[in-house]
Amino acid sequence: MTALVVGEDGLARCAWAGSTPDYLAYHDDEWGRPVHGERALFERITLEAFQSGLAWITILRKREGFRAAFAGFDPEVVAGFGEDDVARLMADASIVRNQAKIRAALTNARAVLAVRDEGGLDELFWSFAPPPRPHRLAADAHFPAVTDESKALAKTLKRKGFAFVGPTTAYAAMQACGLVDDHIDGCHVPAGGASG
Repeated sequence: MTALVVGEDGLARCAWAGSTPDYLAYHDDEWGRPVHGERALFERITLEAFQSGLAWITILRKREGFRAAFAGFDPEVVAGFGEDDVARLMADASIVRNQAKIRAALTNARAVLAVRDEGGLDELFWSFAPPPRPHRLAADAHFPAVTDESKALAKTLKRKGFAFVGPTTAYAAMQACGLVDDHIDGCHVPAGGASG
């Protein structure tokens, strides 16, 4: 498989973006772009946790369902969810119905509120951004699933009360939120997405 694919628009993209219009839009408009703000980061962490063990396309196609089910990822609202909400979410076919992941989302909403007094989720999350790479990854480069920074982020999140945020999930969130730029060299998406 080649590392880049050229779309009908003539633009070179990371090869994974060429398989569906959903991936293409996510790649071009979001992946690797800096994400800030409590709700936006809570959403990305939640979606990455739900993706664990599944294809990302499943999550992308259910994203609006997740947003509706989890009150637009308002951590104050989600933190107040109880057992009736867990039952409601388990019956909601517009999301991934996994009780452990649903409960983790509620736990994480409460953790988001708890870190507000320490500078908030934005400050905490972005404090683990590694120094920007001098160049993008070459087509034949090894793409990490875990890094020292993602291990440290996962450990800190767990210590702060977050759940379902292991080092691999943490790294995927770092990629999604622009802490690292894992676009392939030659991809049309502008470099430098990892500027906190």
